[in-house]
Amino acid sequence: MTAQSVKCVLIFKWARNPLDARVGLDGAVDWSFANMAASDDDAAAAVAARNLSDDIVALTLGNGDTAWAAARGASRTVTVPDPRIGLDSSWTARLLAGGVRHIGEVDVVLAGDCAWDPAAPVLLGACLGWPTLAGVIEARREGGGLRVVRRAESGNETLEVTPPVVLAVLARHTEKEPPGMKAILAARKKPVEKMTAADLGAAPAADSLVLCGSALPPATKAQIFAGRDDPAGAAAQLIAALRKEGVL
Repeated sequence: MTAQSVKCVLIFKWARNPLDARVGLDGAVDWSFANMAASDDDAAAAVAARNLSDDIVALTLGNGDTAWAAARGASRTVTVPDPRIGLDSSWTARLLAGGVRHIGEVDVVLAGDCAWDPAAPVLLGACLGWPTLAGVIEARREGGGLRVVRRAESGNETLEVTPPVVLAVLARHTEKEPPGMKAILAARKKPVEKMTAADLGAAPAADSLVLCGSALPPATKAQIFAGRDDPAGAAAQLIAALRKEGVL
């Protein structure tokens, strides 16, 4: 990376949407109808990539729309339409790392800080041997490096980092200006390169994870104190309940 140029890989639609999973009466989960749907975090990562560079290459897994990132600034897209994605975060990260290495000289990898598979971006950084920052809400170039703002428990942290680096971007709102039909049609004309897991040196070993079922966690007990007619009495009941639970 120089002060004049930075090359970004924008990873998008790399985790299945759990809302698309179908759960049978026996608890078995059917992922065959689940799509790699873009989330608000993906859109936030695309905005961050455009703020950093004009040289953006997209990387996606599974059956998502390959024009999604091309319509948001990527010059080309590398896709790995492998159906075995969703259970093993470490294998997903190895697959993404293989895609990044295939793309070539890269300074910054951006991905959505996705709640559907939050471990994958951090594991991706480990596979590449790069530092990883999660919860990123802003990134900009400064000199020969980057100034990154990320959300932490105590507030927002500002850090300086020298590429190469993986940034997991957090959405603060829905996408404000999604591409129009003209941009989407133009994006479909941009190059798309299809790869396989074997091509990237990330062929999975024999299945070691088997999803056997799914169940809701046990419901927590709730107690309501109605204080419209007797606020003081309700407050007393609340204090007594908290003391009983050992909170006070």
